[in-house]
Amino acid sequence: MEILNLSLPATNRFASNYLEQSDLIQPFFHYRYNDLQDDLKRVSELNDRSIPREEVARHIESFMERFPTSEAVKKSIEKLKQADSLVVIGGQQAGILTGPLYSIHKIISIIKLAEQKERLLGVPVIPVFWIAGEDHDYQEVNHVFVQNKQNVDKWIYPEKVLQKKMVSDIGLNKDICLTWTENLIKNFGETEHTNTLLAFAAGQISKSATFVDFFANIVMELFKDYGLLIVDSGNKEFRQLQKGFFKQQIEHHDVITFSLLEQQKQIEKKGFAQAIDASDRAVNLFYYDQRLNERLLLEFDRENDCFVGKSGAISFTKEELLSLADENPEVLSNNVVTRPLMQEWLFPTIAFIAGPGEIAYWAELKLVFEHFQIKMPPIVPRLNITFLDRSVETDLTELNLELGDVLSNGTAREQERFLEAIKDHELEQLFASTVDLVSAQYKLLEAKTERLSRGLLPMLKKNENYLLKEIGFMQSKLEEAVKLRHDTLLQKYARVDLALRPDGFPQERVWNIFYYLNQYGQNFINHLMTGHFEFDGLHKVIKL
Repeated sequence: MEILNLSLPATNRFASNYLEQSDLIQPFFHYRYNDLQDDLKRVSELNDRSIPREEVARHIESFMERFPTSEAVKKSIEKLKQADSLVVIGGQQAGILTGPLYSIHKIISIIKLAEQKERLLGVPVIPVFWIAGEDHDYQEVNHVFVQNKQNVDKWIYPEKVLQKKMVSDIGLNKDICLTWTENLIKNFGETEHTNTLLAFAAGQISKSATFVDFFANIVMELFKDYGLLIVDSGNKEFRQLQKGFFKQQIEHHDVITFSLLEQQKQIEKKGFAQAIDASDRAVNLFYYDQRLNERLLLEFDRENDCFVGKSGAISFTKEELLSLADENPEVLSNNVVTRPLMQEWLFPTIAFIAGPGEIAYWAELKLVFEHFQIKMPPIVPRLNITFLDRSVETDLTELNLELGDVLSNGTAREQERFLEAIKDHELEQLFASTVDLVSAQYKLLEAKTERLSRGLLPMLKKNENYLLKEIGFMQSKLEEAVKLRHDTLLQKYARVDLALRPDGFPQERVWNIFYYLNQYGQNFINHLMTGHFEFDGLHKVIKL
């Protein structure tokens, strides 16, 4: 497998500065992500903290019993129980069929970095994927994008969810899901791997009761041989491990919010925009209202000294909320501010794998962590990967396109240059002269009509517009005929864009792993995992 390393700008300015490890952003983090000495300092810090490794390992062991497993998974669970164990962790929402490719890229990043850290530090390092099952934005997880000729189509899973349910609580209608998935896979086009992939998908659906189950079954079937462990933040048993930490968040809710806002001010002074939308009323916890079947964000009402949600529809005193955390923690869940904090209380994290947006919001949490006298882990940018099919590579060569430029900007600019080059400028001038001549003649007709019968002026104008429209139509038809002579080349531009920059977005934000499994077979993942990946901030182009 050939991997090209390209230097491309990140999707936001803050992440670009982070990849460069610039002095501008270093004050917002406790560690550098590519520094062995900082790794050793982090290990020392974790050794001085009390982390519930065994309790978490036992929960994961129980939770993962219903998902595909292997000796490598069992070994990872045992390693996690050891007093000197560390984890590389990252997370994502449970997108249907695993969602966009970046979820797969993140899992590969977690596994590969864990392997590297274990070799480097000489202690057990376990890959852990945190499924954001507590999230309630169903519209973000219920669709997949597919190719339709030269366009991108959004295939939405047909079941509707009207309440703001956590994804962990969204049931999966197996018959609907199976029909939808089969149609989607067949839309990719039949290959020698299609029937095997259809059977694979059907097998995972048959074992799944919820969206999270479906996601977890696919992920573990694909990555079980690499010792990956998973947790679901929406799992009720997992919340039982968090009750003491929920209580700390409730007790310190005002300081958490104050620390966040203060850190945001410091970041804004350096010229960066806020990544987290927060107010001074924020509690940074959700309450799951079982009557409404909705997850409600809590705020603090200073005037009445209570915690409220949904414009006062629910209300708790501090004592009531603490009691809920102790007796019924499954009704509480974290938001973007407190989830990283909860993760760090539960896991001995040597590295957190982050996307560009996550890097920006972790920077706003430094003072929050310091309030609890702990440090943020090294934040390691996930691998940014693009799959390059050989036929697309051939198109790039024939079109004389720079791969890095296409990955950043698409082919629109080069297409415009090509279209300008093939224009028949004599034809263009002839039509321009014809339009000028017609307009001039109609001005004379307008003057004559005004003297003879003003009432006919609207009809004259309509007649002029009709004629100009017909001339324009003829011009466009002739221009299309010119383009048609170069259609083979124009199709190549479209093919390159669709593969590498679909709809103007990075490949990893649009396409889904099932397209590649259909093209290359389920061994595609194992093939990827044989690659050597450096976490150097460079973009990885994998030639297929």
